Amino acid sequence: MRVGLLLGLIATALASQPATAEPWRDGFVARIEALALIQTLNASLLASRSATATLEKWCADHKMSAAPKIVARRIAGIEKQPSEETRRRLDVGAKESVKYRRVQLACGEHVLSEADNWYVPGRLSDDMNRALETTETPFGKAIAPLQPFRRTFEMKMRWSPLPEGWEVSATAALPEKESGALSIPHDLFEHTAVVYARDQRPVSEVQETYTREILDFPAPAPRE
Repeated sequence: MRVGLLLGLIATALASQPATAEPWRDGFVARIEALALIQTLNASLLASRSATATLEKWCADHKMSAAPKIVARRIAGIEKQPSEETRRRLDVGAKESVKYRRVQLACGEHVLSEADNWYVPGRLSDDMNRALETTETPFGKAIAPLQPFRRTFEMKMRWSPLPEGWEVSATAALPEKESGALSIPHDLFEHTAVVYARDQRPVSEVQETYTREILDFPAPAPRE
């Protein structure tokens, strides 16, 4: 009984460990799989009220960390003033305070996105402002009592695993066989969104760049 219990505990511990990511092998099928995964996450984020919740689910589903929790690693020493367009979207006057926060949203060792966030402190509680200024709490979690939701008004694809026109052009440069590791750039796609409270009042504008580390898990196993 003790041996069986010990083996059971070991199996449970191993199952909870993050998957070891190896470089994706290049090839046509691997590129299609990478494209499908990128577009799946992109669509999930566009349909979600919370980027943080979506990234935590992504991290958990792909076993990227033993504790799939998103933290916002603050990047100090950077200050970006809101543009006139940002102030207009936030419905703030020229003299109303807008604060800036630059973070990396990470799950374990994986930085899944990098975000610039302009927010209106006067529309948040003291506890929310304190959390944003002194902790690694993601913005969405810090303002959760406001029941926030987001509206993405701009999306840019920065990289595609397949060249434009691959489906109609016989001359498109496509790898036919695996030829080493798939080269994936740092920036994959970007979202720019306005975050609103439940009363429809804007509280933040965020610009997010999703990184290649969203694919930091083993590529799907070959299927016959």
